[in-house]
Amino acid sequence: MLYMVIERFKDGDARPAYRRFRDKGRMLPKGLAYVNSWTTEDFATCYQVMECAERALLDQWIAAWQDIVDFEVHPVLASKEAAAEIAPKLD
Repeated sequence: MLYMVIERFKDGDARPAYRRFRDKGRMLPKGLAYVNSWTTEDFATCYQVMECAERALLDQWIAAWQDIVDFEVHPVLASKEAAAEIAPKLD
């Protein structure tokens, strides 16, 4: 399953998150995969796509960062999967 993870850095300050990432890496539990990410130019928000079979793995990762980041999580489909799923409903 893919998840769009929207991260808002607490107090609008990305430095603690980037510092932790530099020192400890992503701290991903086994079974959770980082796909890609994008950060706004003002470093206030990061958009990440993560992949895992069990949502609990994503929650475990979030727990390691929630002291410095607020999270919003949305299950998402890749465009190809979304098109295939909705195709039969397009009458």
